[in-house]
Amino acid sequence: MQIQVHTNDHIQGGESLVRWVQEEATTRLARFREHVTRVEVFLSDVDGGKSGVADKRCVIEARPAGRQPVAAHAEAPKVADAFAAAADKLLRSLGDDIARAKDRQGRETIRTAE
Repeated sequence: MQIQVHTNDHIQGGESLVRWVQEEATTRLARFREHVTRVEVFLSDVDGGKSGVADKRCVIEARPAGRQPVAAHAEAPKVADAFAAAADKLLRSLGDDIARAKDRQGRETIRTAE
């Protein structure tokens, strides 16, 4: 599973933030590693440097093999909180998406995204 992290100019942290996000994403998405080929994390400061309530945004997009991308987003006062909330939403969405791809007996469905 490949994890890419993108930030805007107003997010501080550099390489240490990127490493932390990659490690957290790998840990949180471990149960989906066989299904997901790539994860992209977008971190941004909505207010552009000004301090405000819930001004950090995290958008996470996961690309399951053979399926449409699944995305989740969250906003919070801190980057870590926004990431955690978006990751929790993504986990639920991925679980639902993968469950829909299987029938009751655990077989793959014939209805896959082209």
